[in-house]
Amino acid sequence: MDLWQYEREAAEAGYRAVCGCDEAGAGPLAGPVYAAAVILPLGEDIPGLNDSKKLSEKKREELFPVVKERALAWSVARMEAEEIDRTDILSARMKAMQLAIDGLRIPAGFALIDGNRDRGKSAAITTCHRCIVKGDSLSASIAAASILAKVSRDHFMLEMAQTYPEYRFDKHKGYGTRLHYELLRTYGPSPIHRRTFLKNL
Repeated sequence: MDLWQYEREAAEAGYRAVCGCDEAGAGPLAGPVYAAAVILPLGEDIPGLNDSKKLSEKKREELFPVVKERALAWSVARMEAEEIDRTDILSARMKAMQLAIDGLRIPAGFALIDGNRDRGKSAAITTCHRCIVKGDSLSASIAAASILAKVSRDHFMLEMAQTYPEYRFDKHKGYGTRLHYELLRTYGPSPIHRRTFLKNL
C-alpha cells in the first residue's frame, strides 16, 4: 500500500508544503483533546509508521522522537476541558487541528485531515485541505500526526495522574472505563473533567 499517494497528489496539484493532521482524545471523560500536524519529506521511510491506534504504547513511544526528528516541521496543540464544555467536542477538535497547522515552522499550503469532518459549530479548518476517512492508515503524514497527538496526550494525562492521583489517570488516560466511573462516583469530577461528558453519573 502506498502511504504517500495523497501527499503526492497534492504535490502534483502544485501545493508545496503538505501536512498531515490528526487529533487524539475526542472520547475521554477528562483532559484536553490534542491535535498534531506534521510535514514529512516526501517518501520518507519511517519503519513501523501506522495509525497510532494500531500500534502498541511501546511502539508509539519509540516512534514519537523519530517522527519529530525526521519531520521537516511538526506542531502539537490542545483544547482544554473547559473549552470542550463551553463549545462542543467537534468544534474543539477542529480548533485544535487548525492551531496545530498554524503552529508549523513551515507554513502548510495544504492539509490532509483525518476523518470526514472539517467544521464544527464554532470552528473550522481554514487551511486548504482534503478530508480522508481512515487517513491515519492511508497517509504517512496523518499517521505521523496521529502518533504525536496520541503520545503527547498520554504524557499529559500521566502528569495529571500525579496531580490528581485518586483518579488513576495513568491507568485509563481519562477514558470511560469501569474503574474511571467508579472513581468518579467516589470522588466526583476533578478540574480537568469534561462536565458535558458526565451525564451518565
